[in-house]
Amino acid sequence: MITLTDTISVPEYALRFFASRSSGPGGQNVNKVNTRVLLLLDIAACDNFTDQQKRLIRTRLANRIDCTGILRLFAQTHRSQAANRRAALQRLGELLQSALAVHAPRIATRVPRRVREKRLRDKKQRGRLKRLRGKISRSDMEG
Repeated sequence: MITLTDTISVPEYALRFFASRSSGPGGQNVNKVNTRVLLLLDIAACDNFTDQQKRLIRTRLANRIDCTGILRLFAQTHRSQAANRRAALQRLGELLQSALAVHAPRIATRVPRRVREKRLRDKKQRGRLKRLRGKISRSDMEG
């Protein structure tokens, strides 16, 4: 069991790590050592999440989940594979925590009458100002 945050833990069998060559910092190390880490999380195989939580994760992290329901994360900012692995786990915890956060429902409100009137007054004033910047025609001069 891997504990990502105080409230989120994931079983090890649901996580898979793969390493490949990184494009980040590291000099010649980049060309020789597999430091980039790909973290895969099979959401369906995670027993720690309820069905509702799994649905929340799938909808809120849809751009990171492929068609088979596997969440993909890359980490390549560090020079070592171990540090990138830790960074991937930390980011996974942050993503899951934000995806599972309960948002307060929005309460619809109306724009107050005075605010609407002020906005219209300002728009009319702005229109007058722009008209004054325009070319002056003969009819304007004569009148």
